[in-house]
Amino acid sequence: MSKAQNNQLHLNLPILRSAKLLKFCYIITAFVCVACGENSSNRNNTETQTKTEKVDSDTTETSAKTILCFGDSITAGYGLDDTEDAFPGVLQRKIDSLDLNYTVVNSGLSGETTAGGKGRIDWILNQEIDIFILELGANDGLRGVPLSETRANLQAIIDTVRSKMPETTIILAGMELPPNMGEDYTSEFREIFADLAQKNNLEFIPFILKDVGGIKELNQNDGIHPTVEGHKILAHTVWEVLEPLLKSEIKK
Repeated sequence: MSKAQNNQLHLNLPILRSAKLLKFCYIITAFVCVACGENSSNRNNTETQTKTEKVDSDTTETSAKTILCFGDSITAGYGLDDTEDAFPGVLQRKIDSLDLNYTVVNSGLSGETTAGGKGRIDWILNQEIDIFILELGANDGLRGVPLSETRANLQAIIDTVRSKMPETTIILAGMELPPNMGEDYTSEFREIFADLAQKNNLEFIPFILKDVGGIKELNQNDGIHPTVEGHKILAHTVWEVLEPLLKSEIKK
């Protein structure tokens, strides 16, 4: 090899080394890009899976069935320091203790009549309801509302629930009046609830204030609205009818 060729070779070596180094850098860069792409893809897949699991979890949490208590001051817990001590709240605690996936909604309104209930039932039915507890009529009786009107209003509420939510189970809570309202009136008033329950094939609580109504120590000073202890007994009375409906889901 001539001196000139040897010098030329030495001059080309740095260029060749630079070319090889540059090529190596391209390879490394390409590898890093691919690796980053795979990591990004894996991360995106993980994030998507996490979001999906969260959605599934949220769906499970929000899929609780609903028991709605539609009534007057008895349902609302009138006079109690904490309305959670009213019978719907007591029912919720019982249901929670059994680890059942039900939410009890208190839709009681103090002073509510059957006419008032008929007027607001459409709005109430904007939510999904699995079990509908109908507790109205006492204020009608205490005000001397014509029995035919009370009957018609309760039937209208039942018809509306059946029309909008045919799969909903309806529990009708019966009521009785004090004897000072007159024997004929109180007797016919009591029969309204039994007749409607039979006619519409409803689950039926004959007297929601059983073992509470007329017992001084279980009622507030007005002698009408239950105390906290009274509501516990009332909840037990409701539970006797409600429990068989939930029996298949109660953990032994």
